[in-house]
Amino acid sequence: MKKSKTEISRIKTGKLERRLSLAGLGVKNGTRTATQLLGNVFTSKSQRGQRRQDIVASNAHKLAKDLGRLKGGVVKVGQVMALYGEHILSPEVALAFRTLEENTIPVSWPVIESVLVEQWSPEILASLKIDTEVLGAASLSQVHRADLDGRELCLKVQYPGVADAIDTDLDTVARLLRMAKLVKIGDEVEAWLEEVRIMLHREVDYKLEAATTERFAQRLQNDPILRVPKILPELCTEQILVETYEPGFAFNAPQVQALSQARRNRLADAFLHLFFKEVFVWEELQTDPNFGNYRVQIDAEGEDDKLVLLDFGAVCSYPKSFFEPLTAIIRGAYSKDKDKVLQGVLEMNLLSAASADKTKEAFVDLLLKLMEPLNYEAEQLPDNCLTAAGEYRWLHSRLPKRVGKQAAASAFSKHFEMPPKEFAFISRKLLGVFSALSALDAELKPPMWLTDYLS
Repeated sequence: MKKSKTEISRIKTGKLERRLSLAGLGVKNGTRTATQLLGNVFTSKSQRGQRRQDIVASNAHKLAKDLGRLKGGVVKVGQVMALYGEHILSPEVALAFRTLEENTIPVSWPVIESVLVEQWSPEILASLKIDTEVLGAASLSQVHRADLDGRELCLKVQYPGVADAIDTDLDTVARLLRMAKLVKIGDEVEAWLEEVRIMLHREVDYKLEAATTERFAQRLQNDPILRVPKILPELCTEQILVETYEPGFAFNAPQVQALSQARRNRLADAFLHLFFKEVFVWEELQTDPNFGNYRVQIDAEGEDDKLVLLDFGAVCSYPKSFFEPLTAIIRGAYSKDKDKVLQGVLEMNLLSAASADKTKEAFVDLLLKLMEPLNYEAEQLPDNCLTAAGEYRWLHSRLPKRVGKQAAASAFSKHFEMPPKEFAFISRKLLGVFSALSALDAELKPPMWLTDYLS
């Protein structure tokens, strides 16, 4: 089979080899940045600041592209670091690192085949008809379809060597960013890096992912909308996860967009309800809510559409010391109880008790704004946020943009503490929920089931 120019034919797996590759990237990007910035001294003072931003942004994108080809932990670290924005990275670097989520290059079939040959017996290999075309690619693995006696399956195959390289990648990536002169990392992010380390080791543990998938399947077995693939434990190994193939469309696919408003609202309501179950009941979060992890199965005969949940490798359990203040913030924001919200903020160490009252008030007001879709008052909303029937229009509300403007106007960011290590993942989850409901162009009144969690 001819290798595509957009495929990676070999993954550098040795610890020394990866360390040298990362170091080389750091030197290359650091030297390039320093050289270009040196030339900046000949630029007029009025243009110097913008030119510096352009240089940093350009080199950060080049570094992100190079990191993407290494796969493994370095890619995942870059993806998660982008969540922190100004708390760790400059805006230019954070924007570049977000491309790591969008431009994941698959590896060529011979690399994947080598894993299958190593992990499976010849009898298992002979029993399966495997599609060599990649179905989906990520930083730690990629997915292929297969057929077993007429049964369609999905094979999640871990890239060779990435599990063993996780610790090396993490220990090297901080030095890389310093060498590339893109970030200064202090002691305040050590706990966060350790959380990422734990998360990565969890994601390459396919026995754990299989068990998590089965646990969610059990929880949702009677749900009228949500579906979970069935695991085939007899085919699963340390580097291969096998489950039933569940066809469907992404939220933003034309087939889903063509559904009636009522059908899209039904899916959106189920997705939102799932988030509340994760936080308030199960205390487990799927922390990687990108569109690739969900599929809509359209009912051709009626309106009984299903929403399939895929990829449970990024499901995280957190202690009550995290969920108790988090749920207090959500409940307080829903009831517009500013004192309760502030108490939760302080318990999560998002702000210091010594922060100015004006700073605390601005941050609490921001959190109240985030609850807008669930407890809005029509007269306080901008135009075009509601339908004629009073339903909240998630896409047209432009809430993230309005919240961003409010945050910038409040100018409290300099008082904002380094978030607790778990906060990056709940932030990603919240953004994922809003993005999903916006992609479905949902129009919803506050659901009746909310009172089960927020009263």
